[in-house]
Amino acid sequence: MTTPDLTAVVAATHDLWMRTNDLLGESLAEHQMTPATFQALWVIDPDEPPPSMKVMAERLYCNAPNLTFISNQLTDRGLVERAVDPDDRRSRVLVLTAKGRQVRDELVSTVLEKTPLAALSASELAQLAALLGRVAPPD
Repeated sequence: MTTPDLTAVVAATHDLWMRTNDLLGESLAEHQMTPATFQALWVIDPDEPPPSMKVMAERLYCNAPNLTFISNQLTDRGLVERAVDPDDRRSRVLVLTAKGRQVRDELVSTVLEKTPLAALSASELAQLAALLGRVAPPD
C-alpha cells in the first residue's frame, strides 16, 4: 500500500543518493571513476576476505556481465586484481591493491564529508541507522 509518507521517504532517499553522487563528481573524475565503479570499490571491505565475483554481483545487485565490465575497469586502473578463490579454485575473487585501498579510503572519506546526512546530529543518525537497519539489514 502506498502512502504519502512512504512516497516522500522513497523520494527523499533517491534525492539523497543523487545529490551525493553529484557532490562526488569531481572526486570521481579525478580517479576516472563512475558512481558504478565507486560502488564496486566501496563494497570491497579491506577488513574482510576478498569477495568472490558472485558475492560482488549480489552486493551490487547486478548480473555477471555487468560486474565483469565494472571489474575490468577497476583492474585496468590498478585498483583491484583478480585472484583464485582459496576456498573454491574454480572461482575468482577481487583483491584491493594498495592503490585501490588508498583510492577507496579517499572516496569514502569524501562521501562522509559531503553527504547531506552529515547535517544530522549523532542521536538523529542513530535513529536513522536503527530504522534503516530494520528494512535493509547489513549482510
